Amino acid sequence: MDRTYWHKQDVNQPLFPELEWSRPENKALAGKLLIIGGHEHSFAAPADAYGAAVKAGIGTARVLLPNRLLRTVGKIFPEAEFAMSNPSGGFSQMALGEALTMGEWADGVLLAGDTGRNSETAILLEKFLDKHSGQVTITKDAVDYFTSTPQQVLARPETTLVVSFAQLQKLAISARFPQAFTFDMDLVRLIDSLHEFTTFCSLNILVKHLDTLFVAVQGDVSSTKLSEDLKIWRVKTAAGASVWWLQNPSKPFEALATAVFEVSK
Repeated sequence: MDRTYWHKQDVNQPLFPELEWSRPENKALAGKLLIIGGHEHSFAAPADAYGAAVKAGIGTARVLLPNRLLRTVGKIFPEAEFAMSNPSGGFSQMALGEALTMGEWADGVLLAGDTGRNSETAILLEKFLDKHSGQVTITKDAVDYFTSTPQQVLARPETTLVVSFAQLQKLAISARFPQAFTFDMDLVRLIDSLHEFTTFCSLNILVKHLDTLFVAVQGDVSSTKLSEDLKIWRVKTAAGASVWWLQNPSKPFEALATAVFEVSK
């Protein structure tokens, strides 16, 4: 079978070196990223995402956290801004207006996780995705809000999920995708399934399996074998993907594959 949609990326050589050569040198032209996440008991994911975005070359990044974190985070994380929280410590629905306003400012949005499991936060994220029309990358537990009812993200343009393999399984089952993603599937079967899945829906997918990072966009799939396994990878990868993608909005596959190359080095 001729798998022209499979692009193998060497850890020492990016598939698309021209993207690295053409990166904006002026910070003012390097794009604006909004990072949303956090909960009263954790803000590690948005904080780590901010650091990874700066390292990846973002021009300007802003971080939106629930205001229950203001006392503990306000002085040690000056880049953070705060919106209304609910009694459980996550985002309230009343944070929607501020999130949308900041989203209009940004070239891309990263839902970085550590959002907790709360019905009001779930409604906020659903409404944000419905009303915001730009690029959105979702990772960690923010993905979990959509794995059981994935219709919104499946059909939404300009949406990237950076997921664990278990999250990909749940997403595909809920979407009634006919091919099962199983932990024992070999590389070729996984490549074929990612090809079919991203032809079946509008999503871009980044996932790690078999010590390899995969990118799937509109049926094209890249595989990047890791020189060493990355135990903690989703937030860093999602932040890098957000930056490269917003800097190359017309080349999502090339941008996401290049972001994976940078993470794997």
